[in-house]
Amino acid sequence: MTNIFTAHPSSVGETYPQHCKFAFRFGARMTLGGLAAMVHAVFPFMFVTTASRALDALNALRAGGARPSVAPER
Repeated sequence: MTNIFTAHPSSVGETYPQHCKFAFRFGARMTLGGLAAMVHAVFPFMFVTTASRALDALNALRAGGARPSVAPER
């Protein structure tokens, strides 16, 4: 029987704690970048490049070999 907590982490070559740490950090960075973008929408003089830099950092983290490529889930 497949364990629902370890099936996906295993499919990307990680243990549950490794996946939890990666996904939590990734999600926190996404959230902070999104909040900066929303503030920038109202106050365009604030956080001028923050969201773009956050996105670049996330793309680099994802593509930088931190974990193997995985086909999207359906």
